[in-house]
Amino acid sequence: MDGLKTKEIVIKDVVIGGDNKIVLIAGPCVIESESLNMRVAEELKKITEKLNMGFIYKSSYAKDNRSSVKNYYGPGLEKGLKILDKIKHTFDIPVLSDVHYPDEVDAASEVLDIIQIPAFLSMQTRLALKVASTGKPVNVKKAQFLAPEDMRHVVGKLEAGGAKDILLTERGTVFGYHNLVVDMRSFREMRKLGYPVVFDVTHTVRRYGIPSSDPRGGSPEHVPALARAGVAAGIDAIFIETHPEPQKALSDAYSMLPLAQIEDLLKILLEIDAIVKGY
Repeated sequence: MDGLKTKEIVIKDVVIGGDNKIVLIAGPCVIESESLNMRVAEELKKITEKLNMGFIYKSSYAKDNRSSVKNYYGPGLEKGLKILDKIKHTFDIPVLSDVHYPDEVDAASEVLDIIQIPAFLSMQTRLALKVASTGKPVNVKKAQFLAPEDMRHVVGKLEAGGAKDILLTERGTVFGYHNLVVDMRSFREMRKLGYPVVFDVTHTVRRYGIPSSDPRGGSPEHVPALARAGVAAGIDAIFIETHPEPQKALSDAYSMLPLAQIEDLLKILLEIDAIVKGY
């Protein structure tokens, strides 16, 4: 591919990294209800099984960085983890969600197969050390204000805390005026750190400072092109937030990809990935 080979991380029967096929990390932005999240998980599992593609389910039990206290927060830690645990065991798939505070981590680690550190919190030392201490795989998002090579500091903290299985996620860099820009060079720069790299493509089309319920709050029409470019640049997993009816969603309504569009996009991404990796 690019002469760089990342560590292989095994989560249940999903292998991320090395020269393996890209993995899908997907689900609604936030847990809205048990029935909706179960429905999405079931459909995504059917699609990825059909495509012979690894799949990790993602949905947040809490959204702690909303632009207003009036916006939907999520079901919270206890109820949200129960729903994720049901999804995990019903469909036999790994699950991922965010943690925001060190005191959430122990409870979250009992359910989650991957613990995610959000971008805005990626430099929080105590949070990183606490997550690392669980021994669970951790997905850390690159902060919008960090250069990709500076993720070495984040990796260093996680390694110092005992983490061995680390995923690094690109979700764009902010230069002001609400827009995020994805520098395709960042994937190779982060791969130099030796760990698998994930592309969070739907968050890159959010327009920050504008409520996600506002039609100006995102531009999901750019998701397919960005995803194709990211796979061509060399990634280990693609992160896509999706919903059956995004415009009715309670968070990130105008950046999530409609569930009905996922399969066709993944088919194209897998074709590109096969060319890049030669499998």
